[in-house]
Amino acid sequence: MELNDNKKINWALCCNCKGQGKITRGPSKKRRRRYQRELKAFKINNDKELYPQALSSNKDICLICTGSGLMASDSLTQIDSNYPHIAIIGGGIGGTALAVACLHRGIPFTLYERDQDFDTRSQGYGLTLQQSSKAIAGLGIVSLDGAITSMRHIVHNTEGKIIGEWGIKKWLQTLPEKNSKRKNIHIARQTLRSALLGQLQNTESIKWGHTLKKISLNKEGTLGLDFQKNEKKEMATADLIVGADGIRSLVRSHLIGENNTPLHYLGCIVILGICSLKSINNSNSLLLDSATVFQTVNGHERVYMMPYDDDSIMWQISFPLSEKKAKELHKKGPRFMKKEVITRLGQWHDPIPQILALTPESKITGYPVYDRKLLEPKLLEHSGNATLIGDAAHPMSPFKGQGANQAILDALNLARMISKECQPDIDWRKIGLRKIVLNKFEKEMLDRTASKVLDSAIAVEQLHSDAVLHKGDQPRGRGIQG
Repeated sequence: MELNDNKKINWALCCNCKGQGKITRGPSKKRRRRYQRELKAFKINNDKELYPQALSSNKDICLICTGSGLMASDSLTQIDSNYPHIAIIGGGIGGTALAVACLHRGIPFTLYERDQDFDTRSQGYGLTLQQSSKAIAGLGIVSLDGAITSMRHIVHNTEGKIIGEWGIKKWLQTLPEKNSKRKNIHIARQTLRSALLGQLQNTESIKWGHTLKKISLNKEGTLGLDFQKNEKKEMATADLIVGADGIRSLVRSHLIGENNTPLHYLGCIVILGICSLKSINNSNSLLLDSATVFQTVNGHERVYMMPYDDDSIMWQISFPLSEKKAKELHKKGPRFMKKEVITRLGQWHDPIPQILALTPESKITGYPVYDRKLLEPKLLEHSGNATLIGDAAHPMSPFKGQGANQAILDALNLARMISKECQPDIDWRKIGLRKIVLNKFEKEMLDRTASKVLDSAIAVEQLHSDAVLHKGDQPRGRGIQG
């Protein structure tokens, strides 16, 4: 992904891979020959343990589109009414990513967001693109103004002593061949969201100020949606509903009920802030070079600081707290949260105290950390033509930085699967979207994200225990032993 290419481009599906990003090919000659030898041995010995593993197809990155599934086009892809019309509930990262993925594939959609406009809420602070960085190209984004690639990651104790370091700058000193691996891209969540919304162009497909109230099944087999818009009620229909409405998803509650997988408090509160580098006296510190991510830990509290943009740094402070006290602190608001973090971290090494003191209250927020029990596919198998993506499907703690990444992958995979399985020669209305798309999509999504949810929960405990203080040049919160 080229981060400095700001040219606006229309996109069409790659004619070679049909938008999938990969080409399926049969087993290699070497694998086929080995299979024949193994099969011959089995027949001679009649030993079940020697029965060869069945031959399977391989998938290679499409060389024409380099895996994005898209090619530049002179015009927008025309909407194809043969595809199901999708109602996307929630205009966060996952919902807008799905809308964009549908747009490039000609899949009709309407994106419903309860906020009145783009700026109603901050929609989070900053995020790190990891596994999803390649998927961004699959959404037609070839430039991300304001994105920063981190080159160094450091862990300190409270006195400022380095107890762990990794990243490109360190690797280049010893292992030059690694200089292209493990690059993390940091970007403000609203900047990425704006880039996604900018792809849509047709504002008629975005419905702001719509709060979902009810989902029903119509006689025609379509789904009915009742919305509240200001003081009025509005109704809409869709062939498929996708809940991308976050950890407290109304769509999820409608499909499986709140009691099946209730919110689970992880025993921790997170407080976030953004501070301008210009306001910091020692802004020439190597820790504030807009290419370094650093964290400082004491086995109880933790501060994590990363570049937000060229002029700002974002901090995330977390510590164990009872659910009751975490809710109370959240309710008291930014002024009290700022006072709390300064009390706890005000004597730590520079530049932490100064950054906390200079962060405006308007740039501070916080929340108790929750997730939910892993969602099993069987809970959704009776949901008809409705499904979930992102935090609505697999909420997780923020300590592995995977929430937005997995939501983007969910969105792209769902759009690709609909594009592939709902071709004109396939009567998806008769067969049912759940049978030909949703069951397969949900299983793949939940299999992929299960370890991310569990690792994120483990990280809560690891990052706020003595285990985090061990010396080692590796990321923290990976099941490390003290």
